[in-house]
Amino acid sequence: MRLSQVFLAMIVFFYGVAAAQAHHVLGRPSYSLGEDSNTPPSMQVETQIGDFYVTYMAFPAFPKPNEQGRVNLYASRIDNGLPFDGEVTFKVRDDSWFASKEEILGVQKIDDNVYRQGFIFKSDGSYIVTAEFESGGEPYKIDFPLQIGEPSSVGPIGITIGVLIFVLIIVNVLQRNRRFQLKAQRAHRANNQ
Repeated sequence: MRLSQVFLAMIVFFYGVAAAQAHHVLGRPSYSLGEDSNTPPSMQVETQIGDFYVTYMAFPAFPKPNEQGRVNLYASRIDNGLPFDGEVTFKVRDDSWFASKEEILGVQKIDDNVYRQGFIFKSDGSYIVTAEFESGGEPYKIDFPLQIGEPSSVGPIGITIGVLIFVLIIVNVLQRNRRFQLKAQRAHRANNQ
């Protein structure tokens, strides 16, 4: 064999080995991709509560009404990093000032160090998802916001500003009427003198 043929055979061999090892897509192993894995979470929250580090994610990135979505919860102990191995109850309520009704989404057991809870909401809105569990006789409760559909263009700040503007207009109209009344009374007194 010639040197050029050996060189060409080595290039083909190494190219084939390199192609066989290329199993990552966007920095993630392809074997971990599921049907909705290409969609990033709408939010990811990491927090520390009691003896646990908790990570929460909601999928898909922009949940819509009447479409399947899910929340993932990871809970690991701070002292040794072991995952919480119990049941987590997921609940939901409206994110409004007067919301008191809470519904149970489900009770989940650990699956590959993750607690997964599916959901389908029928209407747009802002919701609070609560994850509750008990460890060592202590209750743990974590609340997370979840936006379904397009957010309202007028939120609590917009409502507050609208109310303030309305109050200022009413005060301005009342002050103007009072000034006209005082002016009319002065003119009436001046004519009577």
